[in-house]
Amino acid sequence: MSGTSSLKSTTSIARTRLDSREPNGYNYTMNYNNANSTNPLPYIIGIGATLVLGIGGYMYIAPKYRVYSATMAGEAEYAQAEQNRRISILEAEAELESAKSLAAAEVERAKGVAQANEIIGQSLKDNEAYLRWKWIQNLENGNNAVIYVPTEAGLPILEAGKRE
Repeated sequence: MSGTSSLKSTTSIARTRLDSREPNGYNYTMNYNNANSTNPLPYIIGIGATLVLGIGGYMYIAPKYRVYSATMAGEAEYAQAEQNRRISILEAEAELESAKSLAAAEVERAKGVAQANEIIGQSLKDNEAYLRWKWIQNLENGNNAVIYVPTEAGLPILEAGKRE
């Protein structure tokens, strides 16, 4: 009977609590078995486990990432050095080709000058009248203050005395 009496007393307590409402209609009774109140221990354990796993993961991954990063930086530096070497080789080849082209152009110019000299020499070979006329023209212009005269040995006579 004690089981029924306790049920009876709980029901009467609840009824009196429901009957003891405030005039505004709110019930200010406290319910200790509220489903909204939770134990904070699982949250604390979850946050702690997350922190431990996060720090442990960082401690595991960070050294591997540093090695990976250094490897990638080394490969990039090697690729850059290889590219610079290729550029230097190409520049040297271009410079060599340019020098060959300039040398070929100089040879062609020299051939042209030699041909022109030969043509001029052939035209002046038996043309003493033109050479005298040209010599007289230069004397009349007065551009040449000193005249070198060839001698028997083919050496010119140097100035005997300077004219003023």
